[in-house]
Amino acid sequence: MKLTTYTDFGLRTLMYLATLPEGELTSVAHVANVYEISRNHLVKIVNQLAREGYIRAIRGKNGGICLARKPADINIGTVIRTLENNIQGIDCGSPACYLVKVCRLKDALKKAMDAFLAVMDGYTLADLIGNRDELMVIFSELDPPKK
Repeated sequence: MKLTTYTDFGLRTLMYLATLPEGELTSVAHVANVYEISRNHLVKIVNQLAREGYIRAIRGKNGGICLARKPADINIGTVIRTLENNIQGIDCGSPACYLVKVCRLKDALKKAMDAFLAVMDGYTLADLIGNRDELMVIFSELDPPKK
């Protein structure tokens, strides 16, 4: 199953935030810079993650973003369901498909997506950062020194 870049960047953002010391703030611009992605695109993702209670976003001069929950309390399957706009596996209406009435593909893809999500339900953010030390090495190489 292929996730949208929106979900991919959402998961990557959560992973980055989970490697920071608890309560440490960073900025959306900083995370966008680490992953070399559009800040504007990441703002949309972070806003949704904040609305859903995964990220705490603090406005103002001393503001920033950090995790709002412990990594062990963030289920990856649930995050994917939250961020993905089509977890059916296929969009039969765009463009309209003439096979809809008799198509078995949509049911097969639905079962495959359900199986994928069931596997992802078995993982938490803590599982994804179980190699935190290795991730920190990579992030430190991508992370420009603060001045």
